[in-house]
Amino acid sequence: MADIEKQYEEAKKQYQDVGVDTDKVLTSLAQIPVSVHCWQGDDVSGFEYTDAVLGGGLLTTGNFKGKPRNLPQLWQDIEKAFSLIPGPKKINLHPIYGDFKGKKVDRDQIGPQHFESWADWAQKNNAGVDFNPTTFAHKLSDSGYTISDKDKKVRKFWIEHSKRCREISDYFGSRLGKTCIYNIWVQDGTKDTTLSKYEHRLILKEALDEIFSVKYPEENVLDALESKLFGLGSESFVVGSLEFYLSYAAQNGKLITFDTGHFHPTELVSDKISAALPFLKGIMLHLSRGIRWDSDHVTTMSDEVIEIMKEIVRAGATGRVHIGTDFFDASINRIGAWVIGARAVIKSLLIALLEPAAIIKKYEDEGKLFARLGMLEDSKTMPFGAVWNYYCKISSAPQDKAWIDEVLKYESEVLDRR
Repeated sequence: MADIEKQYEEAKKQYQDVGVDTDKVLTSLAQIPVSVHCWQGDDVSGFEYTDAVLGGGLLTTGNFKGKPRNLPQLWQDIEKAFSLIPGPKKINLHPIYGDFKGKKVDRDQIGPQHFESWADWAQKNNAGVDFNPTTFAHKLSDSGYTISDKDKKVRKFWIEHSKRCREISDYFGSRLGKTCIYNIWVQDGTKDTTLSKYEHRLILKEALDEIFSVKYPEENVLDALESKLFGLGSESFVVGSLEFYLSYAAQNGKLITFDTGHFHPTELVSDKISAALPFLKGIMLHLSRGIRWDSDHVTTMSDEVIEIMKEIVRAGATGRVHIGTDFFDASINRIGAWVIGARAVIKSLLIALLEPAAIIKKYEDEGKLFARLGMLEDSKTMPFGAVWNYYCKISSAPQDKAWIDEVLKYESEVLDRR
């Protein structure tokens, strides 16, 4: 412990030399929650009484031991992961994780009563909650369309489901005193060429207008729209494209959700932050790692994730950009996957907060462009690791490597016995 504090004090001096107050940075970092997605815990299965397969462009691979079979087991796993992740956290839920007590409750019939135990759990663990409709893995999504379906019966069912999910989001926000991000992602689209693009998008616009017709306090609920370039089964056409949702969000005061796996592999979400912020209420991030396509691999501390965080900090937008994870890997220890991804995101955010931006910007404004580039390069070898270890210590979370031993111990003591 003494070594961690000593290393931090030495790092603190080095950062002071470039105008960065590490104590203030850690205070800021401790106020920025990361929304951790629940569905990594059980491979997007949920606890809904249904025979439907996952579908909707989603695919999980692997069958690692110890998958939770009920809510108490899932809560146990999340609590273990949370104990290994420093800083404030939220849990991001899908309605298929409701507490249905063994009863069949179709999705157009769900309500806050099915999530009271989640609110109790969140209060106990000092966590916020984010929420999303679940429009996949259901007999009424077999056509490939949900809220943009031409069939009024199908469309009505999913609109009602989406409205009830917003009501549940308001319940979470009101009950917990922490704003709930209500995020709409629907898989709507088609595998091959369609002549009905405009028709489906007009239907989607009308459906969204109806879903958002009830006004909830923004301190309880913020609405977000998540686009996608393509999915399995919707390779040719996705109704909710980036252009569609950006336009709707800008016109209607909504957030846009950027999922780092939902774009062409050569597109950079970091480039989109400053382009979208001047026109939008805010941004929600779903951070994953796509390999060749939207493969939802575990988020790592990549150059792009670091650059995304830098763009947020440089724009002074840590209060307008909401940070979350979104991946599912069933081939490795699920708790370990959660922790790798969340710690990578928080490390990247810390690097961004530690950037000596004032000096770099001064060089830029003075036209000393070699000095700007030089400082950007030199900042890469600043001792951020010492600051990170100290943050883990004061957050009562284990340092690097130590958390791995904790997960392995949990695997042998809990997962192996399930």
